[in-house]
Amino acid sequence: MAKELKDLTKRSVNYSQWYNELVVKADLAEQADVRGCMVIKPYGYAIWEKMQRVLDGMFKETGVQNAYFPLLIPKSFLSKEAEHVEGFAKECAVVTHYRLKTNDTHDGVIVDPSAKLEEELIIRPTSETIIWNTYKNWIKSYRDLPILCNQWCNVMRWEMRTRLFLRTSEFLWQEGHTAHATKEEAVERTKQMIGIYAKFAEEYMAVPVIQGVKSETERFAGALDTYTIEAMMQDGKALQSGTSHFLGQNFGKAFDVQFLNKENKPEYAWATSWGVSTRLMGALIMTHSDDNGLVLPPALAPIQVVIIPIGKNDEQMKMLDEKAEAIMNKLKSLGVSVKYDNADNKRPGFKFADYELKGVPVRLVLGARDLEQGVVEIMRRDTLEKENVSVEGVEEYIKNLLDDIQKNIYKKALDFRDAHIYECDNYEEFKERVKDGGFFLCHWDGTEETEAKIKEDTQSTIRCVPFMYEQTPGVDMVSGKPSKCRVLIARSY
Repeated sequence: MAKELKDLTKRSVNYSQWYNELVVKADLAEQADVRGCMVIKPYGYAIWEKMQRVLDGMFKETGVQNAYFPLLIPKSFLSKEAEHVEGFAKECAVVTHYRLKTNDTHDGVIVDPSAKLEEELIIRPTSETIIWNTYKNWIKSYRDLPILCNQWCNVMRWEMRTRLFLRTSEFLWQEGHTAHATKEEAVERTKQMIGIYAKFAEEYMAVPVIQGVKSETERFAGALDTYTIEAMMQDGKALQSGTSHFLGQNFGKAFDVQFLNKENKPEYAWATSWGVSTRLMGALIMTHSDDNGLVLPPALAPIQVVIIPIGKNDEQMKMLDEKAEAIMNKLKSLGVSVKYDNADNKRPGFKFADYELKGVPVRLVLGARDLEQGVVEIMRRDTLEKENVSVEGVEEYIKNLLDDIQKNIYKKALDFRDAHIYECDNYEEFKERVKDGGFFLCHWDGTEETEAKIKEDTQSTIRCVPFMYEQTPGVDMVSGKPSKCRVLIARSY
């Protein structure tokens, strides 16, 4: 057993501690010396890069183009949309000066009091304000629309309690911002993007999600509607994994973004914004991984196959190196990412445990004796099952195995989620059962008072009004008032 694995807390003992340890031990990320921030290590960033590439391609297929907007936003911009500034005011980091100077003892630096900015600058918590201030210069006529922009960047939201990937003061994300000539176009784009997020989560991350619309109190600040995808982690808690917002004409009006429509009349532009962040890394880890370490879906694994040779002498190792090179070339021609680890400074057992910890989907062991018999040992990370496979055609076998692992990981997560979704109409029963996790479908009277009481009593929240269930009228389990629909309620990260 590799040293990294030796002290990994079991999920059944302390799920939260298991997650925190696994992120560090698997070389994904670590706490930075800057409070609330993280260092994403190369292996973790490689996963994020694969996510980026896939999502970026999906966005561009719908006509979206990448751009970049400033990190610093004038404070006055945030004051122009009342709900937006109220929603983010407590999370903003503020730049007040533009220069440092040497202190009197010349052994350090201090803020130069004479370098105070005339107007403070906000490190972007999100970019609607500065982007719509820019769009004002781009949009004059309906012919200039739609504008479909996305940016990959970092944002800052001051957090008191942080956890790697799930909630940090600085995090990486993409934020899409579109402008449209009609309400219908904007609503369609909002729904289209949440659909893209759901497709990515299920087909690439192997994470089943529930799509829905947020309640008014849970909406994005400044939005008329917020659509969400909600995923269930192995402890039964929900993780909001992507959102798409219909912003109406709020930002068009706030920044005076008007255009001449087809009737040659002035009209305010319609807006959407949508984003996912490195929080998806947390979803990936918590949905699939086990007490042995990460379990990565092949579609996003930086290394899909690792080949480890076992030979006793230089002659055997030379033969194994040659065979490994042939297998690697064929795998690469099939689009499979593969690593050959023939380093002689680590024992095979250590390598086995290390790649298991890092979630590499397939391990191929090249043993000199096995090759004499025409076989190699294959282990799949999702089930830890081993099998001796003929070396002839092993590449096609692995290619098919990776597809099977992807499907199996998704099915396992889907079966777990579906087994932990409950309809509930009794509030006392709900209060007891929600402690153990799970998604609860409950009738809601639509009032903020009822929503607040549920949150206060149970530390759970209304995640969304789900689209996947047929809605029928009923009675609110808390107030006894009529209800138009069931909502999804859960404790969450």
